[in-house]
Amino acid sequence: MSYTQVILKAFGGSEELHLETVSTLPVPKPGEVRLRVRVTSAAFTDIMIRKGMYPDVKEKPPFVPGYDLVGVIDDIGADVLGFSVGDRVADLTTIGAYAEYICLPAENLTPVPESVTDEAALAMILSAVTPYQMLHRVARLQAGQSILIHGAGGAVGTMMLQLAKDAGIAAFGTDIAAKHDLIHQLGGTPIDAEAADLDAAIAAAVGEGVDAAFDPLGGDSFPRSLYALKLGGLLVAYGFMNEVLGRGGSIPLDFVKLKLWDWLPNGHATLLLHRCHASAAS
Repeated sequence: MSYTQVILKAFGGSEELHLETVSTLPVPKPGEVRLRVRVTSAAFTDIMIRKGMYPDVKEKPPFVPGYDLVGVIDDIGADVLGFSVGDRVADLTTIGAYAEYICLPAENLTPVPESVTDEAALAMILSAVTPYQMLHRVARLQAGQSILIHGAGGAVGTMMLQLAKDAGIAAFGTDIAAKHDLIHQLGGTPIDAEAADLDAAIAAAVGEGVDAAFDPLGGDSFPRSLYALKLGGLLVAYGFMNEVLGRGGSIPLDFVKLKLWDWLPNGHATLLLHRCHASAAS
């Protein structure tokens, strides 16, 4: 039986993605199951991977991209316990999900409840796990504290706003004016990302500063986030959107800045988070 998958032939634009037919299905090894992929995402992380800018991906093209998936088990390798053919599961694959079939280690899979749709489960894998990790396991924020979120109207930002509201954490969010109503509805205080003087707009909103700033942008945005912190605050960097989109910034230089700021006795801490786990800048 044949199946199709998307192959990235070279790092670059979307023109480097090619549909390929594979003549036979993959066979699960011991400890693996084979999934029939039902849904996968096209997230910003996939763009970074396609352009060769994602530090966790060491593979060189050609390879199958695809950061996450929800699928149904249709074959099981030896030594697999706790799963059966027909089970619906989710996984954070990093690469490999842009295929109709894929073999994965059973130990990495998470069962998806029957009451949750494929699309809702897929949205949870990256866009919900990431802000939960940052808010509760990295920054370890408590009720009564405050945060600044850049891109608060995006997938990760809107989920973080909801998590912050539930936890009693005050949230300020930068984004374009068209997303301000959404930010307000989710419990945040919107800040115009296109303000003529964004530094002044942030300062006016956060007053004496926030306990943590979450920044997926990089470049000029990182120092802006640092200055928005109160004494003892934490800057969590989890993306380099500006460089990926050609808006300035440098991933290697940004990483060096984060390390330097963490070493300096400035009363703040910085941390780089990737693949839903934290890597301290120092």
